[in-house]
Amino acid sequence: MAGNIEYTTTGKPHPYHIVRPNIWPIIGAGAAGFFATMMVMYFPGYREALQAGGTDLPMPWGPMLGVASIMIVMFFWWKDVIYESVVEKAHTKIAEIGFRFGMTLFIASEVMFFVAFFWAFFSAALFPVEAIGFVWPPANIHTIPAFELPFMMTLILLLSGCTVTWAHHAILENDNETFVKALGLTVLLGVAFLGFQIYEYAHAHFGFTDGIFPSTFFMATGFHGFHVFVGAVFLFVCYKRAKKGHFTADKHFGFEAAAWYWHFVDVVWLFLFIAIYWWGSEIGMDHTSLHPAIEGGAAAATH
Repeated sequence: MAGNIEYTTTGKPHPYHIVRPNIWPIIGAGAAGFFATMMVMYFPGYREALQAGGTDLPMPWGPMLGVASIMIVMFFWWKDVIYESVVEKAHTKIAEIGFRFGMTLFIASEVMFFVAFFWAFFSAALFPVEAIGFVWPPANIHTIPAFELPFMMTLILLLSGCTVTWAHHAILENDNETFVKALGLTVLLGVAFLGFQIYEYAHAHFGFTDGIFPSTFFMATGFHGFHVFVGAVFLFVCYKRAKKGHFTADKHFGFEAAAWYWHFVDVVWLFLFIAIYWWGSEIGMDHTSLHPAIEGGAAAATH
């Protein structure tokens, strides 16, 4: 390390990266556990139970402190990883193979994370129950038109996928100036998407607790928005590193991993737009014909 070739116990040089003892994994686990605990204590039922028992927690400062602790760990851990790569030159081509497998498995786990939300949405949408009148979307929900603001957000995110690909081609040609420019545009587009999503949430005609449609809608799109935020931070770190000349045509996996993640975010949004905004909000399902009593009652109520 520190510019020297690493050696095994046999005394022969090897291309693998033997990581030094590091405090950040255990501190990161503690920060994540603290955040999860604060979130549980912030949930309405638990919070009301604590307040009924005479305990008044400083909310929402608990979850905010949890997020801050995670961000601090990320900053210092990434700083160490960048030092290993740029200064120590420890991230060899052999080591990068492990990084690629790790990033691939991480994205696969994220895919399954979103599968759970889609499963919940389609379970409710394909088999609407009596409580919502056997129709989807529920009749009392004023949905968000798919081909208005959501469609513009889709175009923004797809354009950001183009700019991050432009950045990738630029670094492969060692054109660092274009690389920096394309990365900056990608980050700006990601921030613009988040701004429009916040605007959409602020003007939605339903709240999180207004039924199965709002809860599945906000969980799926909200967690996607969180992933856009994480991806934008990831790309912003790459942008700052690119301005310092950390990436070359032969060595740029840090950016490549961010680009993989960003394309994953793009693809998930396309599924969200088609399934939740378009089909789930405008087409949906109507099972009232399978329940004559419901259909007859609705017909009588109109006369």
